[in-house]
Amino acid sequence: MTTAVILAYVGLAMMLGLAGVGSAIGVTIGGNATIGALKKNEEAFGPYMLLSALPGTQGLYGFGGFFIVNAKLTSEFVANMTLGQGMAIFASGLVLGGVGLYSAIRQGQVCANGIAGIGSGYDVFGKTMVLAVFPELYAIIAFAATFIVSASL
Repeated sequence: MTTAVILAYVGLAMMLGLAGVGSAIGVTIGGNATIGALKKNEEAFGPYMLLSALPGTQGLYGFGGFFIVNAKLTSEFVANMTLGQGMAIFASGLVLGGVGLYSAIRQGQVCANGIAGIGSGYDVFGKTMVLAVFPELYAIIAFAATFIVSASL
């Protein structure tokens, strides 16, 4: 296996793995807040659940990026892959995975604060959803960049 192929597959692993780990952490942060808020207000489980699940989308972006790039890796493409192409896939994986990891964790924290507010009786579901979308934007941008890099391979 050449260095280019190794770089490409390490990039794919980071793309999928880091974004997935971020989603797992972010969803857990929201889930922990939900358990606490349920003690105060059991009636608002629906909004708690939606806010808890929101950080899971970054893992989907990681999977989507993996799917798009992996579709390019035919046996003919891999056999003729240049170092530049391998580095491009590696960089895409690092960026999408890293941004997905960080934005999912931070989004989970925003959602957890919203869940705590709802549990305390405040009507902050809509406002929390709006604020929680901001960290998501960066994962979407990283996914779009991965799509653009994939198209240039």
